Amino acid sequence: METGSEQKCSKSEGRCVLVCQYKSCLANGSEAVLAAFEAGDLNDFTVMGTGCQGQCSSGPTVRIVPEETWYCRVKPSDVPVIVEQHLKGGKRVEAKLHPRIHMRFSY
Repeated sequence: METGSEQKCSKSEGRCVLVCQYKSCLANGSEAVLAAFEAGDLNDFTVMGTGCQGQCSSGPTVRIVPEETWYCRVKPSDVPVIVEQHLKGGKRVEAKLHPRIHMRFSY
């Protein structure tokens, strides 16, 4: 089920950065993470806070849509790296990818 924020993003032409602002994520600093994204130079993205994204044990959670990239345990200091490397450079920040969503296998 989509939240109001997700519905706004799915109807928009551009890409969105969704930062959870629910209880667990807020307790772990997601308000400062949202502020850091909002302060960034992200003209091609809509940045917004959301309700619970269902990843409470891994917050603060940041989700990039429509590509469905999920970052976990994001700190304000991680935001410039995510902005430059992923949002502007097109390369995901491997160290912050959510391991339950972006599984890696080693053989």
